[in-house]
Amino acid sequence: MGVVTNCTDKYQKCIDACNRCAQACSECLKLCLNEPDVQARKSCIGMLSECASICKEASCFMAMDAQFAKDLCKLCATICEKCASDCGMFKDDHCVKCANECKTCANECKAMA
Repeated sequence: MGVVTNCTDKYQKCIDACNRCAQACSECLKLCLNEPDVQARKSCIGMLSECASICKEASCFMAMDAQFAKDLCKLCATICEKCASDCGMFKDDHCVKCANECKTCANECKAMA
């Protein structure tokens, strides 16, 4: 399922989950900044940024079939779980959806590690 090669096929489900999670976190972050209780969301907003970043990087490492891709996936799973927990404290639709994407990504990353 790779774009130019099939050597990364073993990672494709995880690459897709990481890309979806990064997008969900970026979208949720933007929406959280506009919520009336933005001050209460400061920690979560920071975690959303971290999660989006690690997911993008993990996706790149897997696409390169990098030596430390599985190690990065392990860290990505940890961060995704924390982000899911933080988002889970808020009941907005965007936070619930983001938490679900984070959980899915964490599970895919755990399967890689």
